[in-house]
Amino acid sequence: MQTFICVVVLLYGVVFLAQAQRIKPADPQSRPIVIQGATIHVGNGQVMNNASVRFEQGIITEVGTSINTNGAQVINGKGKHVYPGIIALNTPVGLVEVNAVKASVDRSEQGNFNPNVRALTSFNTDSDVLPTLRYTGVLLVEATPDGGIVSGTSSVMELDGWNWEDAVLKADNAIHINWPARFSRSRRRGTPFGGKANKRRQRIIHLLTNAMREAKAYATVAKPAKVNLKLEAMRGLFDGSKTLFIHASYSKDIVESVQFAKTHGVQKVGIVGGYDAVKVADFLKEHQVPVVINATHRLPLINHHDVAYAYKLPGMLAKAGVLTGLTVGNERGISMADHGWRVRTLPFHAGTAAAHGLGTEKAVEMITLNNAKILGIDKQVGSIEKGKQATLFISKGDVLDMLTNDIEHAFIRGKKLILDDKQQQLYRRFKKKYD
Repeated sequence: MQTFICVVVLLYGVVFLAQAQRIKPADPQSRPIVIQGATIHVGNGQVMNNASVRFEQGIITEVGTSINTNGAQVINGKGKHVYPGIIALNTPVGLVEVNAVKASVDRSEQGNFNPNVRALTSFNTDSDVLPTLRYTGVLLVEATPDGGIVSGTSSVMELDGWNWEDAVLKADNAIHINWPARFSRSRRRGTPFGGKANKRRQRIIHLLTNAMREAKAYATVAKPAKVNLKLEAMRGLFDGSKTLFIHASYSKDIVESVQFAKTHGVQKVGIVGGYDAVKVADFLKEHQVPVVINATHRLPLINHHDVAYAYKLPGMLAKAGVLTGLTVGNERGISMADHGWRVRTLPFHAGTAAAHGLGTEKAVEMITLNNAKILGIDKQVGSIEKGKQATLFISKGDVLDMLTNDIEHAFIRGKKLILDDKQQQLYRRFKKKYD
């Protein structure tokens, strides 16, 4: 009997520890919640001091200095800061777990032309990466495939849920293409391609031209006799239901690719990368093309640029009037798969931009409302306003500063998240051991 009891206790302990390592998705909001007396960073550049926000059934119902608290759970926000949930664009989050383990990598497909590849159905809500991002305020991501010329179709996902059906906020929001560069990236000098490389570039543009013509013709037929999955996926580019995100860095490539898309009738175009976008800011503003900057924590791509050029770029584009978003996306020299873990540093990239001409509230806006506008979800999230989803968090300090970014509470559609992750668990484990 003693042996039996010991075995049962041991098994119970193993099960308990296993459950402690796996973070349960949050339950739906069951009662109104009021965050009272906090500094609210609305997300549109406005700051409300000593203000409160009330949300019910996942929707914000009141924001202001005098809020009804009847029947609500009240969270004391005095001395703390409330922000909209941070949104990360162009990420492999949910598609890659461990880059060295092939079975956990589902971010790309074979071949160069894959508009029908959907990141949505590959999104892994059980990923250990997701909770680490929530701990710095990142609550929404655009899960994006990569590789090839036309990489596939991205979707906007919440970082909480039992499965991808629970987590999806906007399905199949954009198609991503990698525009062939006119200049060599390997030398950091912007040297023009020549010979074989130039011929390859022309072949890629020719392939894209034919694909756009076929897709546009296909889109004119409401119910084709034979469904072509690749062309069917591109249908939304011509009615405005999908955005075409073009990955391009240099000014001439940006202009050429945008003109290419507009010529073929693409309604909504965005640039991802945009390292040299300042040179063509007037062109981008005229054609209402937003730019998603991949990161600020990097060295210049061109030798003669100021060493702080990447830090200043968000501020320069914002000053030029270009709708600009900021993310931690794919970068030259770093595998796309390695960016999943790095997305948690997004608020600190924004903080660097804030210190180099952008300003604090503009930096917050760039990773919240601006990113929401670029993704077409700004009516739902991106700012703390009445009628929008209660996707927000409370920080003890400035979320853009890694020394004071300390998330105390976080909510997605009013659901109170369990703020724990593998990194926190390991910290507690080894702190106890060495203490």
